[in-house]
Amino acid sequence: MVLWLLAALAGSAAAVAQYRFGVRAKAPIPLALRASVFTIGFALLFDAPIGPASSVGHYVALDASASWQVAGNAALWTDARAAAAGAGGDTLLLVGDSLRVGAAPATPTDGASRVAPLVERVLGAGRPVVLVTDGRIDDAARLAELPAGSKVIALDGTGARDAALVSIDGPAAVVAGDTAEFSVVVSSGAAGAAAGRVELTLAGVSIGGAAIDSFVPYAEREVKVRTAIGGDPGFRILRAVVTSAGDAIARNDTLTASLEVARGASAVFISTAPDVDAREALAVLRGTLAVPTRGYLRVAPGQWRVEGSLASVAEADVRRALAEAPLVFLHGDTAIFGPPRALTHGSLALMAPSGRSEEYYAMAAPPSPLAAALGALPWDSLPPVEVGDPSKDAEWTAVTVRRARRFDERPMISGVSSPRRIAVIHASGMYRWRLRGGRSAEAFTTVWGSVFDWMTGDATDNRAARPATPWVRAGEPVRWRRGSPRDTSATVILRPRSAARGNANPHADTLTLQFAGATGIAETPPLAPGVYDLHSGSGDGLLVVNASAEWLPRKPSVVSGAIGGGAPSDRAPRARMAWWLYALLLGALCGEWVLRRKVGLR
Repeated sequence: MVLWLLAALAGSAAAVAQYRFGVRAKAPIPLALRASVFTIGFALLFDAPIGPASSVGHYVALDASASWQVAGNAALWTDARAAAAGAGGDTLLLVGDSLRVGAAPATPTDGASRVAPLVERVLGAGRPVVLVTDGRIDDAARLAELPAGSKVIALDGTGARDAALVSIDGPAAVVAGDTAEFSVVVSSGAAGAAAGRVELTLAGVSIGGAAIDSFVPYAEREVKVRTAIGGDPGFRILRAVVTSAGDAIARNDTLTASLEVARGASAVFISTAPDVDAREALAVLRGTLAVPTRGYLRVAPGQWRVEGSLASVAEADVRRALAEAPLVFLHGDTAIFGPPRALTHGSLALMAPSGRSEEYYAMAAPPSPLAAALGALPWDSLPPVEVGDPSKDAEWTAVTVRRARRFDERPMISGVSSPRRIAVIHASGMYRWRLRGGRSAEAFTTVWGSVFDWMTGDATDNRAARPATPWVRAGEPVRWRRGSPRDTSATVILRPRSAARGNANPHADTLTLQFAGATGIAETPPLAPGVYDLHSGSGDGLLVVNASAEWLPRKPSVVSGAIGGGAPSDRAPRARMAWWLYALLLGALCGEWVLRRKVGLR
């Protein structure tokens, strides 16, 4: 009614404005028809209702994720099912890792709590929804888009003392005998957690651990364990276990990852002047390539140490590693053993500190083999670096810099693609990007990661595809990295280890991967928790899938109450749907034209 009133006022005002004062008395009927034309036109513009709204039924949605089982209250799921049954509605939608219509399951097991599909379904139908949840939603911000009249019923248990493993970070591949550092993140539940211990095992043998103090509710703590990796080469299972007195949930106490133990290094990092640049670049090297990497540091003339363990190593062994490795990174005095291009046979990266104090700012990524990865970096927000003299035989430039943002432009990263791949980094001080955090830290990882990826372009893994990360969680897509840069697809055979179930020949699944663009990454649907032996190309590997993140304790992200800022949903007929309004508008317009001619108006 309000929209029609506004249309009538606007239409009358427009009609009166178009008829002069002397004409109004002479042509009252054409004036009324003109006002009718404008009124109907404004009503169609506003899509005004032309009848009363009919009542609209609502959906009922039930969060079926496994996070209900972390609340420490076995009856909570029963209460949730009862709340959903008592919420009315003609359709029950189950929300979690997918959206579907069905009856509430006996036990919630979904590996995610995503409401985006629910929001899109509800908005498309124009109906409100009553959502029953434990309050732990992955994308809770989407609920604000629900139509007005929607409601959330959040049932949160009192919680229990619980210590859970959130993540384990460390190298995906190491050389036998090297020392590796693993970072384990532990979190606590709604009632906190008692003091305990984190223990690491490799192939069932303890390799180290650390004690942890008690936790306040919903706290996180990082525990670092440095340990030597021994044993025979191959793919091994690395397992972290947290123990804590009074722990209520055993499902989140263990986190498993795969670790490749190699007999020799596939990549060698040598620094004659160890600094923050070298440390951060080595960290990206290990994380990007996921190949066995060994670092050597010169701490004094003639004195070398193995990075990580700091064990003494003879200079002859460093020289031998330099000559044998298919991928070499030289930092500092790149000619300490002689011309580096003559001493190595594989891909090579050279980085020598500039020794200058002028500040240069990264500005652009010209056309180069790295341009696809570097094109979208935030150049204008990166800290300055010091840049040395450019390489004289470079075939291309990947990143250019300018001194104090003026016109003194020079290359920061350049390279040669043939007869073998050689990258030269002319800058020092890039660690500032990493330490600033945020997008600058991401730019640091992207630049070094693209350099290392390009350097391995000529190398071919005997596996056609390998997992991109040492571990994943159920409910998350599995990401794969291709073994050869020339491959656009690969076939992977997965066979779950099921000795615990007594199945000596478990069923094998075959996955066909399609790699997209220059990233060399493919994704496949989530897998059930477990350890999978994989075979791809002519190589084998290991894929570890842990319990879903729904088993981790976290604070509720939504509370009970009305929610949704979308337009009210109704079934009122609208002006644009009425054909007769268009006919009436056309008839009034024609009638006004005829009557104006009869009274002598144009």
